[in-house]
Amino acid sequence: MDKQEVAMIGFEIVAYAGEARSTLLQALKEAKSGNFENTDSLIEKANESILKAHKAQTEMLAKEAGGEDIELGFIMLHGQDHLMTTMLLKDIIENLIDIYREK
Repeated sequence: MDKQEVAMIGFEIVAYAGEARSTLLQALKEAKSGNFENTDSLIEKANESILKAHKAQTEMLAKEAGGEDIELGFIMLHGQDHLMTTMLLKDIIENLIDIYREK
């Protein structure tokens, strides 16, 4: 894969991870307001976006594992950063939502 192809995958990961991040933050707002039905559907929507980002990442990793030469650039690193921080945010927000549910 050349650098441009990898960059396009990086943009895809950034977009899906960014969508998930925004949705997770909205889910937390809903939980603060006690709207747990909305919270649950937003968490599911965020999970779908994270899964799409992870799928794009995994396809590239599989190509590299298969011996294809991958030219990494900053955009892909940025995408990886977005995905990993969003996954961490998901874990934190899910725990915060559990705390709101217990109130």
